[in-house]
Amino acid sequence: MDVDQVEVPKEYNYVKLKNIWVNEMRKSFCIREQFSETSDIIDEEGNLNQQYFGRFKDESVDRSWGTSESEKLVSGIETFGIGHFREISDQLLPDWTPNELRVKAMRLIGRQNLQLYKDWKGGKERIEHEYNRNKQIGLSMKAWKGGVLVYDDDGEVLKAIEESYKADPPF
Repeated sequence: MDVDQVEVPKEYNYVKLKNIWVNEMRKSFCIREQFSETSDIIDEEGNLNQQYFGRFKDESVDRSWGTSESEKLVSGIETFGIGHFREISDQLLPDWTPNELRVKAMRLIGRQNLQLYKDWKGGKERIEHEYNRNKQIGLSMKAWKGGVLVYDDDGEVLKAIEESYKADPPF
């Protein structure tokens, strides 16, 4: 029997085409010069790199977050900048995944959304200053949740952040 003569169910073609499309979209979004930190997310064919999303936990290692780890994270933010958690993990905190470090940085700087801090570099004093700024905005706008400033649906928090930046730029 010739393979070309075998009828393939339409569902199979749809799923296959959808997977091809997904992989092409991943390639277009993950492999970009301006975002080199995302190049490890997928392989050459567009398939997800599972190792990127989490390291297998070594049960023999008892991890706890303490002063030493916080100091290393601050040092990493000062050296590499916000958003470069893969580098911070690789160089300074190898027992912690980039995502875990991102969450720790959110708490450290006091903001849930770190986009406005992309590539921002700051030491302990500047980080404390930003934390206090975010906390003040959050408390005044009832947007301080779980130790971080969270955005609202109306964009009022973002406006307050932008106004604060005009008076006292973080960069």
